[in-house]
Amino acid sequence: MTKTFLFKTLLVCSVQAGGVFFAQSATAQNTSEIGLGLGALNYKGELAPEYRLLNNRPAVSAFYRKDISAPVTLRGTVTYGLIRGNDADLTGEGGNPLPLPAYRQANLKGSLLDVSATLEYNFFDFHNRRDKVRFTPYVYTGIAGFLGFTRLSGPLPGFDEKSNTLGLAIPAGVGLKLALSRRWNLGLETGARRALTDLLDHVKDQSPAVANRFDKDWYYYSGVSVSFTFYKINCPDSYGNKPRL
Repeated sequence: MTKTFLFKTLLVCSVQAGGVFFAQSATAQNTSEIGLGLGALNYKGELAPEYRLLNNRPAVSAFYRKDISAPVTLRGTVTYGLIRGNDADLTGEGGNPLPLPAYRQANLKGSLLDVSATLEYNFFDFHNRRDKVRFTPYVYTGIAGFLGFTRLSGPLPGFDEKSNTLGLAIPAGVGLKLALSRRWNLGLETGARRALTDLLDHVKDQSPAVANRFDKDWYYYSGVSVSFTFYKINCPDSYGNKPRL
């Protein structure tokens, strides 16, 4: 299964989840969460054509979740972390340098701020307190905006640039939620963001011999999180109309 196929599959599943959102809005949950996460960002683009563990760099996140129904959750997330890519890390069979990276000798370093709004589809009722073990896997997708603070360096013309890149991305991924107690939760998540630009690494407008202007950049986030759940108890209408009761 290719990464592109997995990405499209997650999008289809999440679109189907939208139908569940409207179908079950009448049974909306009265729970929400705030949380913090710690993980890694990973860049994929001209200087890293494939996902490489070597390119993982530390990242932190903060998020707010609102449960709309048992299976559907809306989430807003802010993520900040470092990114890198280096032609020197790209090798072929036997560890021999690849011709293009060896000629280009470019290097990318910087950081990235990501703000996203996503829809999660939970496969189990995570807040059903009758279950002894409360957990659920989930998939998600949505829309994200990012601001990259990166520097590209290299000996070739056009490979010495330091600037900020503002753009949009499409996030999709999978995760797991586990309730540690009535209030506290543990989460694991991994996901990809397809940037709608090829300028995150600034490798686009150089000579076509050393840059592919049609190849969009990607970045990934994987991490662990801890969140706190808030419960809202709605009074029956009869009590709401008679507050002295």
